[in-house]
Amino acid sequence: MLNMMETITGMNQEMRQVALQHIDTLTKPLGSLGRLEELAGDLAGMTGNAFPVVTPPGVLVFAGDHGVVEEGVSAFPQEVTAQMVLNFVHGGAAINVFSRQIGALFEIVNVGVATSVTEQAVVNRHVRFGTANMCNENAMTRAEAEAAITAGYEEAMSIMDRGAKCLVLGEMGIGNTTASSAMLAVFSGMSVEKVIGIGTGISEEQLLHKTTVIKRALRNRMPNRKDPLDVLMKVGGLEIGAMAGAMLAAATRRIPIIVDGFICTVAAILAKELCEATTDYMICGHRSTEQGYEVASAYLGKKPLLDLGLRLGEGSGAAVAFSVVHSASLMLAEMATFQTASISGKDK
Repeated sequence: MLNMMETITGMNQEMRQVALQHIDTLTKPLGSLGRLEELAGDLAGMTGNAFPVVTPPGVLVFAGDHGVVEEGVSAFPQEVTAQMVLNFVHGGAAINVFSRQIGALFEIVNVGVATSVTEQAVVNRHVRFGTANMCNENAMTRAEAEAAITAGYEEAMSIMDRGAKCLVLGEMGIGNTTASSAMLAVFSGMSVEKVIGIGTGISEEQLLHKTTVIKRALRNRMPNRKDPLDVLMKVGGLEIGAMAGAMLAAATRRIPIIVDGFICTVAAILAKELCEATTDYMICGHRSTEQGYEVASAYLGKKPLLDLGLRLGEGSGAAVAFSVVHSASLMLAEMATFQTASISGKDK
């Protein structure tokens, strides 16, 4: 675990300033491209390149089940996780559509589906057949938590070795908003009521029940906020750990990470708790409508790029946001300067 994080350093602030100074010479009024200018500077600082390249993106979707669904916290049955994995394989999910649109390298990784998944197109990094019911026992062992993080780290390294210049992360797992809300309550210190949401579309009555379930799990498990692995093993999810591991890998390679919605943002918090410098490589792709998202993104200190009313997961919002990230990089690489275009600058 420690070996993963020893090579992570923060953003190259000198290169970020070089890029921002170059942006001020482009054929436009100062600051007129708004957040795109800030984003372009950040990309330069992340990559250490004044003209960063972010294509092709690599999309990794991690799948895992949650034992807490036994408590009736989701609108969908657990078997939907495996069924959606097949949908990913057949190219029919939203993330498939958006990945094709942006020309992404794509992998679906099984880290903890509760049933056997034998399709060759699915990367098998199976740690266990779903987590345990966190109301009754720890979601996983500490060794399994480490294995999930390692799986994500190694799969991210693999897709970057294949050429990915930007990482888009997603997840699939019925019950994972329950695990994410529990983790966020621990890390943020906020009440469960402040961080919980409707997930796949539960009723108001079910939401109250979900709140009670999470409170019971936290009371029974008593996760240690100062030990990120303890939080993951007691109330987390295998796919959440894998996404955090993938973020650590991207940070070691100075590769930008586009963080998806609520669950992925909680995974980003886990990565931050494991290694603070990882946050320098994170871009929040979109604002999830899950209530806890505002708490999670504020904890990261990040402002999302898009606000489209999304709450699907899968990495779908992050994949859509990639086009904005790509535009920021192309602005740096392709726009003319006042000097090269022979255009008069602003009067003094």
